[in-house]
Amino acid sequence: MFTIYHNPRCKKSRAGLQYLQSKTDDIEVVQYLKTPITEAVLKDLLMKLNKKPHDMIRTQEAVYKQQFKGKNFNDDEWVKIMVENPKLIKRPIVVSGNKAVWGDPPEEIDIFFK
Repeated sequence: MFTIYHNPRCKKSRAGLQYLQSKTDDIEVVQYLKTPITEAVLKDLLMKLNKKPHDMIRTQEAVYKQQFKGKNFNDDEWVKIMVENPKLIKRPIVVSGNKAVWGDPPEEIDIFFK
């Protein structure tokens, strides 16, 4: 079973979902802009990704540039910022078991199929 945290309006996210669908049918799609991610879920995703919160920030987003660029926040603060501004979360994130990958480029998803 795979879970993909997906934004259908994002070209990279659509490419990741399409790539995953070419590998398996066992997929749960979470549109995280419609079904918000909680702090606990985001922390779990970060642990499975083996990433720090700031590593998963989309720094090209207007909200980042306007409100957060150049400011120092600790990990817990970044998690809260991402929960409150989910557009800032890099996508897609694909999860299976205790492992997760950021599916950009989509071939990163291959780690699950080796």
